[in-house]
Order: sequence, then structure tokens, then C-alpha cells
Amino acid sequence: MPILCRPAVAVPEHVITQEQTLELARRTHADHPQLKLVLRLITNTGVRTRHLVRPIEETLTHPGFEVRNRRYEAEAKERVPAVVRRALAHAGVEPPDIDMIVYVSCTGFMMPSLTAWMINTMGFRPDTRQLPIAQLGCAAGGAAVSRAHDFCTAYPTANVLIVSCEFCSLLYQPADLGVGSLLSNGLFGDALSAAVVRGTGGTGMRLERNASHLVPDTESWISYAVRETGFHFLLDKRVPGTMRMLAPALRSLTADHGWEADGLDFLIVHAGGPRILDDLCHYLEVDDHLFRFSRATLTERGNIASSVVFDALDRFFAAGGTHQDAPGLLAGFGPGITAEMVLGRWTAAPAITPQRGAPPATAAHPNGSRGLTAP
Repeated sequence: MPILCRPAVAVPEHVITQEQTLELARRTHADHPQLKLVLRLITNTGVRTRHLVRPIEETLTHPGFEVRNRRYEAEAKERVPAVVRRALAHAGVEPPDIDMIVYVSCTGFMMPSLTAWMINTMGFRPDTRQLPIAQLGCAAGGAAVSRAHDFCTAYPTANVLIVSCEFCSLLYQPADLGVGSLLSNGLFGDALSAAVVRGTGGTGMRLERNASHLVPDTESWISYAVRETGFHFLLDKRVPGTMRMLAPALRSLTADHGWEADGLDFLIVHAGGPRILDDLCHYLEVDDHLFRFSRATLTERGNIASSVVFDALDRFFAAGGTHQDAPGLLAGFGPGITAEMVLGRWTAAPAITPQRGAPPATAAHPNGSRGLTAP
């Protein structure tokens, strides 16, 4: 079965604390009629520090959508390669061993995707499949693992590289004064991450089953309004309570696999805020200790969108993981309202290093390009 190997994570060098965020809100929005509410909500996020791709003075300016998107592209090209190289090293593979790249990001736009640039500059094969995912927001980390799982199930000798690049600070909109927008200004942070899913060999989470669930009629609860000034983040006040609707989907997935939610040994979930984790503890009837890695990500880095699950998983690896064959779940939550969920067991087996540059078995595709042989 496919193995999700240890992720590599990086955060930018510019740091803002919760105290600085609150002071900025007081100074910038002194006349806001709901300032006390905003300050209380930011405090209650539990976010102590966040990392920004640009200094705070520059982040608070808005040079225009075009300039910001160019900055997104430049920063991604500057920062992604080092993260990718570390993820490949964790998995014991090289660029020619990768058969598909899944790139997830909701904070900038490029076409061709950054995957094309990576293939051209980082030693990946020209026939590497590309799967950019741009519109699943924070759920995209879980979706990327699921799509990698699907691909490696179809092509058992394949390897998939997942890359998440989220510069949430480039979405700051100084004219957006709604409570949800001001709260997001104190919640989201910037980060990059990458991880390899190996079809054979590897150490980490052995992927066994994945699923998606969309809560009907919640499309407007988390969304972007795309305007002349760029992406404007819209957050409905009902979002913090969505675990009441999503927890049953997590329970159903585990039940369909013959497991019980309260019998899981590890939980790596997206932490959009502390209530998400509090409610999951309640509705899944699990110990809060299982969410310690997700809480640490939220506290130290804020909501880093699709990178949250990879940051939390990296912390799990750093803590030594768990015992062989322990059952666990990885899940991302985002717009839709959508849950992207993956079940698997922990494996501490030593990595099997593939022959460098040896591609999986091939078969002719209708277009004449090299393809992978499905089982």
C-alpha cells in the first residue's frame, strides 16, 4: 500500500506575534464599532506567532493585484525548491523517481502551474504528471494526499510529490472591515510544505482508504470574492460550528473501514481554529491529547491553509510517531464546506531506496507518451 512519508515544512523569516497583531488592530481600526469583539476573537484563536513572507510594514500596503501575484510567483520559485529537496530526501527518492506532482495553493495564481517550472528546473522527468489544485482552500492538503493515494493505487510502483505553497498574507485587504475579515487578519500565516507518497517502501502513514464529504448548501460560508484588488476572503460566522456536521462523515469513514473513531491512535487534522478541535473531541469522543500536533501548529504558525496537515504530521514524525500498524486519520477541512479524509496505519519499516532514475513499468498511451501500467 502507498506510504505517506515525512513532510518537509518551511516558514518565512518575518514573524508577527499575537500582541503585535492586537496592537495593529487597535491602532488601525480604532473607530471600528465592533473592535472589542474583533480583539476578543483574535485572542481566542490561540495563535501566538505567525510567519509572513514580507515584512509587516510591506504586508499592510496594497500595491495592486498584479504586483501581489508577481510577488507570489517570485517567492514560490525562490522558496519551494529547498522544501521539495528535503521532502525527497525524507522519502529516499530523487526527482526522476517522481511520477506525479500535486501542487496545492489558494493564495496566488499561475498558469502554467508551478509544476511546469519545477519539471523544467529541478530534474523531474518531462512525462511527470501534473495536478494543480487551487480552489479547495484549507481542505486541499487532505485532498492532495487522497489523490496521491488514488494514483499509487492505480499505479502501485509510482511515487507522488505533494507541494503546498500558501502565502496568506498576500491576500490582506486593508479596506475589508467585516468582523470575519479582521479575524482572518489575526489567524492566517504563511508556510510551504512538501511530502512524498511512495507506492512501495517508505516510512510513515500507510494509506488505506480515503473519502470526501461536502455539507449541502454551505458554499458561501468560506469563499473568495474576486475583485479588481484581488482575492477577498469571506468567512461566515457559522463556520466554527461546522464540526457538528462533518464529524459524522469522519465517523462513517472509519466505520466503513471496520474501525471506531474512538479507537484511532493518531489524528492529524486541519486546525482552522481552537473550536474545530474542541468540537471534534466532543463529537468523536476522543481524547484532546490526540490533537496536540494540530494545536501546536495553530499556536506557533496560525492557520497555514493547506499546509496545516503537513506541519502537524511533521510534528508527529518528530515526536517519534507511534507503534507499528497503529490506526489513524488525516483530514483537511475547507470551502464547500468540504472534508477531505484519509485513513491509514503507521509503519516504521525502513525505507527501501529505489534505483535512481528507474521509472515504473510503462505502457503506450493513446497520445504516444510514456505512461504507467495500472494493475
